[in-house]
Amino acid sequence: MTEILLIRHGETEWNVGKRLQGHTDVALNDEGRRQAAALGRFLLDEPLDAIYSSDLLRAYDTAQAVAIPRGMQVQSEQGLRERCFGAFEGLNHPEIKEKFPQDYAAWQRRDIDARYPDGERRAETLREFAARAVDCISRLASMPGNRKIAVFTHGGVLDSVYRRVKSMGYEHPRDFDVLNASINRVSFDGQNFQILQWADVSHLAHASLDENDNPK
Repeated sequence: MTEILLIRHGETEWNVGKRLQGHTDVALNDEGRRQAAALGRFLLDEPLDAIYSSDLLRAYDTAQAVAIPRGMQVQSEQGLRERCFGAFEGLNHPEIKEKFPQDYAAWQRRDIDARYPDGERRAETLREFAARAVDCISRLASMPGNRKIAVFTHGGVLDSVYRRVKSMGYEHPRDFDVLNASINRVSFDGQNFQILQWADVSHLAHASLDENDNPK
């Protein structure tokens, strides 16, 4: 049995502006760095066998804020990236609806096999993304010696794991929290995930950002 601390990256300016990030490499903002530093302090004494992260800056820098004080290395994994949204990336909902009305409608229907127009990169379908993300986490949790690991990733990945645990289809709107810098504790027995704790942000309540806490 492996315990996974599934952690969403800290806040970015695109989070604030509700712009779709996907594979676009957006950095943490000041609040995101504060959140990452708070995670680093909170998890300093938590036993961890390994720290993994999406290779995108917002996740990787959040992971570094936890790894550096512990003297640990962050292991980068492309499989932990957010879903690639193609031409949707960088746009907010009204802009997507105006530029791509039919594709936007498919997105709102939560069509699991819809592929949006290409941007700098080819978009993933929801089915492709979910399989890629969950398979990556399963592989990491199954590696020899991994009894407790931290996985720094993105909102869509958390969403996919939660739905897998709850046997919840993607046609159902999200009715659970996926929060920046949240700790979501999940166990994996080699086949199935189980949620132990979800959307814990208690470590952020009284956190302050000291200049020495900058994760970069």
